[in-house]
Amino acid sequence: MATTVYFATNRRIAGAPEDYRNYGDAIVSPTDPNAIAYGTAFVEDADLTADTVGAITSIQYVAKGRFSDEAFGDLSNAGRNLLIFIHGFDNSFENAITRAAFNQQWFAKSGIAGADTTVVVFSWPSLGRLISLPIPQADYFHDQTTAGQSGPHIMSFLANLEPIIRKARASGRRVFLLTHSMGNWALQAAVESWFAHGNGVTQLFDEAFLAAADERYDSFSFPAESRLSDLKLLAKRISIYYSTADAVLCLSMVLNLGAKRLGQEGPHDRNDPRLFPAAQYRMVDCSSFDDYDRDFQGSHQYYRRSARARADIAGAM
Repeated sequence: MATTVYFATNRRIAGAPEDYRNYGDAIVSPTDPNAIAYGTAFVEDADLTADTVGAITSIQYVAKGRFSDEAFGDLSNAGRNLLIFIHGFDNSFENAITRAAFNQQWFAKSGIAGADTTVVVFSWPSLGRLISLPIPQADYFHDQTTAGQSGPHIMSFLANLEPIIRKARASGRRVFLLTHSMGNWALQAAVESWFAHGNGVTQLFDEAFLAAADERYDSFSFPAESRLSDLKLLAKRISIYYSTADAVLCLSMVLNLGAKRLGQEGPHDRNDPRLFPAAQYRMVDCSSFDDYDRDFQGSHQYYRRSARARADIAGAM
């Protein structure tokens, strides 16, 4: 059985687009939304678990600058809630697609009807490797740079999703956003770009799940139209998952010259109800979750490896 994953990517491609191995780690033109590739991937999920990535078996319906008519029709009448996923650091294109498939499969098997979703992933040009010698920080800053440069592309992606979202809502469906790690750095750039391009207040998401965010911890404290300060104008509710046991974000803080990360202890002034009213923000402290392997890399992956964290996300859906 295969899992269907709809995708958009601003990875530059070399060769035939139907071969996923040709989606690399360089970015397309930042000013050309028509350079973004949209398509439908099928993932073999027989052995798909939180610790494996599965395999892409085929890619179909590839189009430039927009979803194909086939994908647009399928997503508009999916018969399920929609889950938009933006991956983090150290993800190849294949990683991004197959982890999106894992998320879809686990949530579907959670026993919670609202968590059975159709998944759409945006894959930005991460190198797909954790560190490499002799300059380990080079890989990190490559990914941070391309994540930030992806803001206008993700903005275009969301604009293409907007009519699909309207159709889904008209049939009683809900729409969720799940961003992990450095995907939140890409998200803040997209939110800035959304409003900088004159797009107005639009409830794109019923809930935005920000997991282990490798983004500034004061991102919500910036002036209007900066960083994540206006995400509240695009999402009905925002759930922020953080953990003091996240070793990867400890290293990230060092690489970012001591700037605390959003996914370490949550946002700046998180306990101030005036800034973070309970009706619009959920703070989920995952520091005590110990139902997964909390080694260096694993400590950053609790959103998918911890059954407690996954169950909390599914329950919020």
